[in-house]
Amino acid sequence: MPGTPAPVDHVGSGPPTYDPEPTALPPADPDDLDDLVADTVLDGASYGTCTLRAVSVRGDSARYRGEPRRDSLLTARFGTGDGALVLVAMATGARATPDAHRAAAEACQWIGRAVGRSHARLAEDIRAARRGDLKSGLHRLTDRSLGKLRASAAEQGVEPEEYTASLRCLLLPADPECRTRVFFGVGTGGLFRLRDGEWQDIEPRVADTAGEPVVGFGSPPHETPDGDRLTMDLNIATPPSPYEPAPEPPPRAPFRFRASVARPGDALLLCSSGFAEPLRGEPRLVEHLTARWSEGSPPGLAAFLADSTVRVKGYADDRTAAAVWEA
Repeated sequence: MPGTPAPVDHVGSGPPTYDPEPTALPPADPDDLDDLVADTVLDGASYGTCTLRAVSVRGDSARYRGEPRRDSLLTARFGTGDGALVLVAMATGARATPDAHRAAAEACQWIGRAVGRSHARLAEDIRAARRGDLKSGLHRLTDRSLGKLRASAAEQGVEPEEYTASLRCLLLPADPECRTRVFFGVGTGGLFRLRDGEWQDIEPRVADTAGEPVVGFGSPPHETPDGDRLTMDLNIATPPSPYEPAPEPPPRAPFRFRASVARPGDALLLCSSGFAEPLRGEPRLVEHLTARWSEGSPPGLAAFLADSTVRVKGYADDRTAAAVWEA
């Protein structure tokens, strides 16, 4: 594209410590080859007025150490014609746990099944702008999907925090008359919009997503049903009482939701923490992507891969990103 800068390997104060290409492969079990995770996954599609590009890449640190990619990516279309619904789901397994890649893959599979089975109703709610129904319905689907991860952890005999994942999703209706884009999920990462040459950080704040209490979400009440004020928790361990039930597990990260209307020329970017952190921490990466993505047609798959893997010193985690360009 005329005036578009060429791709670069890195930006910032200097080149990262690690090699720019994969070095060590993760160890393989000959009896469990389905457990292997590819270094890079790349996908794309065009529906309605939007063009999708999605990528998940093993981080420099994992490439050097021969560890599997902890990030997982799922792109799926449910339904046909203008009634179809495209789902992009990405998950990141817990750091320093041996089965992080499995937990991330399971999280994507469970939410994919849940959305796929409800896609007709979800697509209808998106077209009809039923924000409240969408938010509560997607909250339930997300809670159930992550609940299955906890059940899987129990079956394996591991602690829930060792077999869990952050989960971030994007719903894109195929109907060209509908420009509503829906984000939902649990956990850290980024949601950005490039509009008129300026980046906007539109990640929903926790306060924006507060609603009625849901089991496992939110803070405990400030008083009992009888009006008694609860004292501050000083994290002092107390012996279990035979007259009281076991304590509830700590609350999980809050559910996040945003439904926004896209404009022609917008670029919406959903990403895992491995890409969100350098975007928030290195202005030159933002400047480079602005110049690359602000004008002309959406990048092809190879160009999007190059743009998404521009390295920044000090950031070596897996990167997963999905970008949507609006015609």
